[in-house]
Amino acid sequence: MTQDLEMKDRSTPSNSVSSAVPSTLQHLKEIASLIETGSYSKEVRRIARAVRLTIALRRKLTASVISSFLDYVLTTGSEAHAKLSAYIPKDEDHEMEVDAATSAIQTPAKHLLPEIEIYCYLLVLLFLIDQKRYNEAKACSSASIVLLKNLNRRTVDVIASRLYFYYSYSYELTGDLAEIRGNLLALHRIATLRHDELGQETLLNLLLRNYLHYNLYDQAEKLRSKAPRFEAHSNQQFCRYLFYLGKIRTIQLEYTDAKESLLQAARKAPVAARGFRIQCNKWAVIVRLLLGEIPERTVFMQRGMEKALRPYFELTNAVRIGDLELFRNIADKFATTFSTDRTHNLIVRLRHNVIRTGLRNISISYSRISLADVAKKLRLNSANPVADAESIVSKAIRDGAIDATLDHANGWMVSKETGDIYSTNEPQLAFNSRIAFCLNMHNEAVRALRFPPNTHKESAEKRRERQQQEQELAKHIAEEDDDEF
Repeated sequence: MTQDLEMKDRSTPSNSVSSAVPSTLQHLKEIASLIETGSYSKEVRRIARAVRLTIALRRKLTASVISSFLDYVLTTGSEAHAKLSAYIPKDEDHEMEVDAATSAIQTPAKHLLPEIEIYCYLLVLLFLIDQKRYNEAKACSSASIVLLKNLNRRTVDVIASRLYFYYSYSYELTGDLAEIRGNLLALHRIATLRHDELGQETLLNLLLRNYLHYNLYDQAEKLRSKAPRFEAHSNQQFCRYLFYLGKIRTIQLEYTDAKESLLQAARKAPVAARGFRIQCNKWAVIVRLLLGEIPERTVFMQRGMEKALRPYFELTNAVRIGDLELFRNIADKFATTFSTDRTHNLIVRLRHNVIRTGLRNISISYSRISLADVAKKLRLNSANPVADAESIVSKAIRDGAIDATLDHANGWMVSKETGDIYSTNEPQLAFNSRIAFCLNMHNEAVRALRFPPNTHKESAEKRRERQQQEQELAKHIAEEDDDEF
């Protein structure tokens, strides 16, 4: 008897330790119960929380875990179970271990909710993309889209928006993005008729990405201008929309609006979305250079971005100095990087800005200089550099870039004496633009505030529960991967 008691006492700590660390399968079962509760109570926030928890578990998903989870939530032999199980490789040893562990905990309970079935498609799709099985991911995502078209439930919208994204992403990875453009337009129309605003946001961004991938900027602008407008529900989708809008505005030569959209997208993007923020900063640097501005050095020294922004830093130095030869060398040196970033055509536009900056420096340094020396300092490589220098100087004078006159008889550029800039309205205009920027940021921050309803009536226990849920939500958002960007 004493030996039996001693053995029981020794065995209890190991059981408590094993129960204190739940497995990935146990986490997925808790997520399934969370989705089930949210579906019955029609609380979308619970399903949104379940999706965030799934993203946190993404790197721990294995074939055996997903197979056991499908056996747990879906009826064996059903159409959904047969389809999804076909994508999962069989591993008998792991399946026996997981089945033995789960049978000791509890007996499986079958769920027949559409939300659970759609969630299983999302889980399998994430696994296939992580395993780089892109063709199977395309087939799985297409099957889920067919199922979603027949479901009109608001509790499915959160999971559906993720499926839309990975549906487009799987086709993009295989280079077949043009094939699904008509299907995305049909899905956007369905989401609009069902008042699925989160789905509209996601699908609009996917369509813009689809058009921009093939340089169809006019079609993207027509779609964007005619799409229904509403308040943004997802910060990630809003950041992505601002980035695409900035790219469209840049190509359309609307640099001021493009700069505002790109900087706002970079500012609102999560810290974890480093790749997205790098792309925003690259385009914002080019747009600011095209506007005649020189970005601050701190833009290129942001943590984790120094290496990626190095080509644009050297390009900015060439534009700031106004050295056309240096600009040409840098454009050739990083031609591959600029082509990959799709900014090569914009950099070609910068040549005129480099010439204008160099000419402005010359006009400040010399009160009178011959056009031949201007051509030599600008390093104009042409058949008739003096004639080119004359046309460049005359255009700069007409545009107001430099304050000078042109002496055609003697072939001189005569600069006028520079006055006191503080006697003009330029400082006042610069100060006014800064004030407007700060006020606009303050108004956006006030509009973004959200307060839960009836907080003054809730009890202390409910308040603590709500605060705990908010802390968990903030934690999962902070830990969320930047895979969507």
